Amino acid sequence: MKAMILAAGYGTRLRPLTLSLPKPLLLIGGRPLLVWNLMLLKQHGITEALINLHYRGDQIVEALGDGSRYGMRLAYSHEPVILGTGGGIQQAQSYFENRPFLVLNGDTISDCDLTALIETHRTARALATLAVRKDSRALDWGAVMLGPDSRIIQIKGEPPAAGPRRAADRMDTTTPYMFAGVHVLEPAVLEAIPPGPGSIIDVYIELLRQGQPLKGYPMSGYWSDIGTPERYAAAEQDVSHGLLALAKKEQAAAAAVKQSTR
Repeated sequence: MKAMILAAGYGTRLRPLTLSLPKPLLLIGGRPLLVWNLMLLKQHGITEALINLHYRGDQIVEALGDGSRYGMRLAYSHEPVILGTGGGIQQAQSYFENRPFLVLNGDTISDCDLTALIETHRTARALATLAVRKDSRALDWGAVMLGPDSRIIQIKGEPPAAGPRRAADRMDTTTPYMFAGVHVLEPAVLEAIPPGPGSIIDVYIELLRQGQPLKGYPMSGYWSDIGTPERYAAAEQDVSHGLLALAKKEQAAAAAVKQSTR
């Protein structure tokens, strides 16, 4: 399976840090955010990825190159006009070769089990499967409501409930989830994305209105969005304290190599 990492945004809330550097290249634990995403992909056997670019995209290309130093094969999708999460994915349509694909937000860092996410998607036969997580601020992020079978019933309150629902469509109103920015999409989703700039969340809401199947995958493990200076500082501390399992594995591997060369 191929992957796409969304990395075109301006990172305005992180200024002045992002005045001269794109947000996905900010360092966490001595590595750029994008590199953590590449490491996560590779850990789960995904070695081909496309990165969309707009703001200071040349710096991302210069930093990552063809991806070979990370054991990856990287391609890039340049956006002269920023297209958003929906338009950016749609522009990259030919890269996915009419096959299911994975999308990650380039400004998040996590231990999401991509293997389990992909298997959930394959089993569910959904148009898209979204990694979701419990969070006390889920309503602020835009709540994702699931049915008893983890089928997505609502996103951000849409579509509104109308009349009695059958058992499979009843949502768990006690547990709002938030979208973690990691999702698996079928090629058919690309056909539902309107031309031009737009959000993939708006596309998902429209698919729900049409009764199309979308699945939620409740993820566990570490996750952080690097959207503000406060969250950036918190993520840096979390990684230094060993809360990111991916970082601990890398540290253990490096220690083993060091020990073997003594």
